[in-house]
Formats: sequence, structure tokens, C-alpha cells
Amino acid sequence: MASAAEQLAASMNLGLLSKATELKKRIWFTLGALLVYRVGTYIPVPGVDASVMGEMLAQHGGGILGMFDMFSGGALGRMTVFALNIMPYISASIIIQLMTAAIPSLETLKKEGESGRKKLNQYTRYLTVLIAMVQSYGIAIGLEGMRGSFGAAVIDPGPFFIISSVVTLVGGTMFLMWLGEQITARGIGNGTSLIIFAGIVANVPHALATLLELGRTGALSPIFILIFLVIAVAVVAFIVFMERAQRRIVIQYPKRQVGQRMFGGDSTHMPLKINTSGVIPPIFASSILLVPATIAGFSGGAGGSGILQTIGAALAHGEPLYMVTYAAMIIFFSYFYTAVVFNPEETADNLKKYGGFVPGIRPGRSTADYFDHILTRLTTVGALYLCVVCLLPEV
Repeated sequence: MASAAEQLAASMNLGLLSKATELKKRIWFTLGALLVYRVGTYIPVPGVDASVMGEMLAQHGGGILGMFDMFSGGALGRMTVFALNIMPYISASIIIQLMTAAIPSLETLKKEGESGRKKLNQYTRYLTVLIAMVQSYGIAIGLEGMRGSFGAAVIDPGPFFIISSVVTLVGGTMFLMWLGEQITARGIGNGTSLIIFAGIVANVPHALATLLELGRTGALSPIFILIFLVIAVAVVAFIVFMERAQRRIVIQYPKRQVGQRMFGGDSTHMPLKINTSGVIPPIFASSILLVPATIAGFSGGAGGSGILQTIGAALAHGEPLYMVTYAAMIIFFSYFYTAVVFNPEETADNLKKYGGFVPGIRPGRSTADYFDHILTRLTTVGALYLCVVCLLPEV
């Protein structure tokens, strides 16, 4: 018996060791992939004077261009091959998901299982290339007309520069899309989210160092720094609470007798998150706001028309138009995307099919209306929560 127990223990230890080895491999692969991403944020686009781009970003750093530079980990300010980051892929993914709810053929494709998912992923890649081409062409045109105190941003403007810039920026985005898929498959977590996270976190050490330096020189009082840190911790705690919060709907299953035995009669719950839409509304709203702001920012820097300069100034961080537009888009996409990911009628039909029901609510249409009523109230709270979190830095 001892021998059998020892063999069992050895087998369990071997299994744990194998899992630990696999986990280490995934961790190292993830870290290596993120390191490749960070290195790419320092490889410049050929033919661009990064100092002029840095000067332009310093002038318009308070606008949405500054936010986009933050998402890219500083790649936009340095005008590197990853300047577009993975945002075109995210925009394409959201557009495809929204179109799936509006176009019956895509909705049918979504229900076909793995083959349909692969087809939708292929459409997403095609749309990513199209969005990246449009954005990179706009950036290339804007760079050609950009001029600062250091001179022109483009060393040798012309068709060759535009083509090479478009190819470089689109290639960088497609590489990041592929890298994100590899992290998801062979690393830890969602690759796209980790790439965005790595870009944002890359600015944290510099921000903390600046904060501490201002405190050391006396520009900021220790009390102010302490209050800032307390607020930061409170905001994180609030976000964690809201993301974990659920509205649990009790689901009851009737008892059934099979032979001499009774089955069923169990009750469970259906968890509905307050923030059902997740981070999709802020990301999509930012992507839409980025288009006119980018054109206005570049054209304004190139001595463009007063209208474009006015648009760029109005869409700067902290401006009333920016805040109102951003909040309105977040609220709209919160409702829209929630309707995409959760269908009350389909959920009620599936529940009725398997014999489940909500106590006190008739199965079928009444249950669907009940789900819709609760989801509407949750989405309202979730949309307001997203607005508070996203607009808090503007205060």
C-alpha cells in the first residue's frame, strides 16, 4: 500500500511540476513578446524628424493626441513603426461585432461555431488593414505639412515617403495584431489587452518620478501628494467594486419525477454585471474622437485653416465640447453594445426551453421584458460609472 501511495504522490508531484513548467514558459513568452513591443516603440518611421513631432505633441499634448500617445506607450510622440498601436484592430473588432447584430448574414455566420468565428476574424483583419491605411495616410499627409522650430518634420517629402510611411505603419499594426494573438494563444491573458496595458504602464514610472520631483523641489506640498495618492487608491477600489458588482436574478427549475426518483427543483441565479459593456464604449468613443482631432491637430500645426485649429482646440482634454461629446458617445455605445452581447428575448426563450423560470414572472415574453427592464437600469448605472471614470482625469 505504501508503494502505491508513493507512486500516487510522485504522479501528483510530476503533474504539478509539469503545470508549473508550462506556466513559466507562458510567463516568459508573454514578457518576451511585450519586450519586443516596447523595443518597436523606439524604431522610427523612415524619413521623419522625431524632434519636430515631439515639439508638436508638446504643443497639443493636452488634446486627444496626447491620450493616443499614452495608449501607444509614447510611440506616436516618437513617430515609430508602432505609432498606430493596435487601435485599428480594436476599432475593427468592435465594428464587426456591432455589424453582426445589424446584418442577418453576419449574425448567421456567428452562430455557425468555430468556422463562423474564423470567418469573422478574417473580416476583422481585412477591416483592420483598411482602417490602418486610412489613418496612416492621414498621418503621412499631416507630417509633410508639419513644421516646427527644428525645421520640417519630413526630411524628403513626396509620394515615396507617403507610400513608405503607409506600409510601415500598417505593417506595424498588423505585427502587433499578430503578436497579440500569439500572446493569447501561447502566453498569459488577452494579448490585445496586455499590449494596451504595457503601453499605458510604460508612462507610469516617469509620471511618478515627476510627481516626486515636484514634491522634492517644493512645487507640490506633501499634503497634496498624499491626497493625490489616497484619491488614486480610492478610484481603483471604486473601479474594482463596480466591475465585480452583479445583479443576481433567481432562476428556478421545476421538479420532475423519473420512475421512483425526483429530479430538478433546484434554484440558481443569473449574474448580470452592472458594467455589461466593459471597456468597449470608452475605446470606441476615443477611436471616433481621434479621427477629427488628429486631422485638426496636424493641420493646425501645419498652419492650416482657422476652422481646423478651432476644432482641435475644442476637442482638447478638459474642454466642454470634448467632455460632452465623449460622455454622450460612452452612454450611446454602452446601451448599443449591451444590446449586442445580451439578448433578453433569446435568453428568455432558452430559459423556457430548459424549463427554467423566474419566480413570480411568466415564462416567455414577460420574462424577456423583465430582463430588459433590469438590464436597462443596470446599463444606465454602468454608463454613468464609465463617464465618471473616464472624465475624472479631466477635472
